[in-house]
Amino acid sequence: MVYNIIKRVKKRIDIVLTKSLEFRNDVGQKVKVTDIPVLEEDSTYRFMIQVRLQIFVTSLYGEKKLKKCYSFKDYLKKVMKWPDYEQLFKVGELKNNA
Repeated sequence: MVYNIIKRVKKRIDIVLTKSLEFRNDVGQKVKVTDIPVLEEDSTYRFMIQVRLQIFVTSLYGEKKLKKCYSFKDYLKKVMKWPDYEQLFKVGELKNNA
């Protein structure tokens, strides 16, 4: 928690660390996967994210028509249940257009 002295308001700051992965597919094209969440060893989502990442990279490896850059976060948004996605990335509602 961060305490703002001027406005005397407590704000919660959650930051998800992400990493990226670059590899060459079977055709030799360079592919980059971004927004891979870095989780702690004891996280309940760690195994699920590892499996999803392996499935995602395997699907990209065999594709013929590739983009150069893919977002793993967007992929997870499509395949995960929304409450799990919210918990993983700590997506919250913004109040008062903040």
